[in-house]
Amino acid sequence: MNNRPESHVLTFVWKTILYFFVIVMIIYLYHYKNVQGGTFIYNEF
Repeated sequence: MNNRPESHVLTFVWKTILYFFVIVMIIYLYHYKNVQGGTFIYNEF
């Protein structure tokens, strides 16, 4: 692996995009699961 500054920048950008995509997918799947069934949490109180 080369130690040029460009490689560190590309690694940072790649990891940022990857983590953002994972977080968006987790939020999307959580929302999709809640649309299917169950009640809204504040309706229980």
